[in-house]
Amino acid sequence: MAIPLALAALWAFGWFVLPFLVPLPAGLGTEPAASPVLLDRHGEPIRRLTLDDFSRSEPVTLADLPPDFIACTLAAEDKRFFQHGGVDLLATCRAVRDLVAHRRVVSGASTITQQLVKISSPPTSRGLMAKIRETLGARRLEMTWTKEQILTAYFNRLDYGNRRRGPMEAARHLLQKPLADLSLGECALLAGLPQAPTRLNPLKRPDQAIARRNVVLGRLAKAGATPADRISAAIGEQPGLRPLEEKPVAPWLSPPVGSEGHDLQTTLDLPLQRDVETIVREELAALRGANLRHAAVVVIDNATGDILALVSSGNWNDPRGGQINGALAPRSPGSTLKPFTYLLSFQSTGRYPGSIVADIPTRFRTPEGLNLPGNFDHTHRGPVSIRTALACSLNVPAIRELNDLGGPEPLYHLLTDLGLTTLDERPDHYGLGLTIGNAPVRLLELTNAYATLARGGMYFPPRLFLSTPQEEPRRAFDARCAWLVADILSDADARAPSFGRHGPLELPFKCGAKTGTSSDFHDNWCVGFTKDFTVGVWAGNFDQTPIKGLSGVAGAGPIFHRTLVRVQRDSAAEWLPRPEGVMELGVDERTGKALPHAWGTIVPRSELCLTDRQPLPAAAEDYDAEGHVVLDAMYQEWFKSTDNRRRNELALAAERPAQEPLKILAPLDGITCLLDPELPSGGKRLRVATNLPGTAVWSSPTLAVEAAAPEAAVVLQPGTHVLIATDPRDGTQRSVTIKVKKL
Repeated sequence: MAIPLALAALWAFGWFVLPFLVPLPAGLGTEPAASPVLLDRHGEPIRRLTLDDFSRSEPVTLADLPPDFIACTLAAEDKRFFQHGGVDLLATCRAVRDLVAHRRVVSGASTITQQLVKISSPPTSRGLMAKIRETLGARRLEMTWTKEQILTAYFNRLDYGNRRRGPMEAARHLLQKPLADLSLGECALLAGLPQAPTRLNPLKRPDQAIARRNVVLGRLAKAGATPADRISAAIGEQPGLRPLEEKPVAPWLSPPVGSEGHDLQTTLDLPLQRDVETIVREELAALRGANLRHAAVVVIDNATGDILALVSSGNWNDPRGGQINGALAPRSPGSTLKPFTYLLSFQSTGRYPGSIVADIPTRFRTPEGLNLPGNFDHTHRGPVSIRTALACSLNVPAIRELNDLGGPEPLYHLLTDLGLTTLDERPDHYGLGLTIGNAPVRLLELTNAYATLARGGMYFPPRLFLSTPQEEPRRAFDARCAWLVADILSDADARAPSFGRHGPLELPFKCGAKTGTSSDFHDNWCVGFTKDFTVGVWAGNFDQTPIKGLSGVAGAGPIFHRTLVRVQRDSAAEWLPRPEGVMELGVDERTGKALPHAWGTIVPRSELCLTDRQPLPAAAEDYDAEGHVVLDAMYQEWFKSTDNRRRNELALAAERPAQEPLKILAPLDGITCLLDPELPSGGKRLRVATNLPGTAVWSSPTLAVEAAAPEAAVVLQPGTHVLIATDPRDGTQRSVTIKVKKL
């Protein structure tokens, strides 16, 4: 009697007490993590992210699971789950019998509870001790958790292959179905996978997966709770595998550092994002013959700075750089920086859209020597208004204007103040070419700079996540000057001489727009805005191959046009309200001077200016007897050239002093010239130049001067020499000293 009691006590100790001496796996102490989800601004899911182990998971409750799925899982893994206490003694005896009979493992005996302990424990070598720990852990779970808790925890930790954990993710990935819509055959297919997720992967080994499914259905039939006709129909069912293709919206989008494990709500508008991606794909396909492969788009809500849509490349899977984010990659911006040059001019010099700038051949000194910039069409237009110069994107007037502002430094500081972070050299490194785009910029930052224009000079950075605090706006520039620039950018008539009418820059509503094309056609840009939204587009090739002759209008323009129309689809587009302190007045557009009423045959044109900085009135000396506008000597070279097609409205007064003072551009004062016998003419001929080509008269007490227009030259001889440039109208002289040595 004592022995049976002792054995019973020992069994009771082992069955009820000993399990509490073994700690449960730490993994059972917390709920399985769900894969974080990136959401759009409305809470719609954009994409599910992976967990730290690169798997995806979405925990479920038993109420989420159809009865067929639970029944199939129990049939596959543990048919007596609701009858045993964590260890299936019948299955264990059978497994031991089979092991002795076959001298190898033929069948397993692990219950769902034991499997739960195993998959919740750190990986370890398999052996008797591991089996004992799993058994004791299963007993402890059964005494402390309900069967429903155990089964729920088990489902949420099961590996179904393809880095999918839990039945919800398995159904989504393999069948693109919610669990509630699964057929009996599909339930059995999924229920059979955890036994060997890799070997039974239905995407790679469908025959093995179907064979396992039929085994599960056979066990379900033996259980007797499912009608035979349903079992038969399920066995005959072809698995409707529809593997989820990874074609994510905004594939560039990733959570910021430090936010792992949490759902994140972005500022993106998912329907808009999808539509803009479609627009980019379609436009790139239409321009494939022009060797245009990539494009990036940014859409900003002006009021908040929220990024509503962002396309990074147009084809994320393109092996030639498709995964480069074109919105963040620094590229040459072409003419898109010119508006900020004229903005500075309006602020600091009192000029206005009707002010005249000289579009004439002009030499500028650079660190590499003299530079003679040109316009895109290789012609010059003479005196033009700032409205025309900016709307038609003329290079020479923009460079001259920046030079008059004191060089690149004011523009450099304004651009960096507007959040352009790629200008990491000193201003003099870029020189006057900064205004025509010789410094790389990022599309996102440039688009936000234009949004600052649309906001009347109020700057704050863009944001991508709603959790990012919005910075307090700060004033970056004068609202009135910003409005004048915006008005020029919205003037279709002003841009027509260069861009024509009814092209991509003209929308069904008023908007400001500016294009840019980098040298050698490597980059196309188009940036523009309404009161509420700003759209920026870059188009080009990440491998630096040139586009075949497409300007910003033809390349980026169509994408810009369709995107802004789509952005404004659900709301009426509004234009920027005119700020206080801006007025209209009549001007002579050839002189930029105020002309309130018609003067003979001269009809004034309506123009905008600041109320407190009105232009000078027109005077009689501005015209000759026929009403032609009289130009000073600065225009002499241009006036006599074939570029001048305005002789019916302009006249030249060579004796009238130029508005700008005489400056010697070359040579530099104090330089040493070397006579090299290997150069043509022994290197004896040295070009000289001023800022008034064709006007200054050169002389030297010691050297001969060749006065060939438009550039003079001196014939060098060894020694120290003085070169003198004289303005013949007022006698002003400038001089430099040079040294000449033999090599």
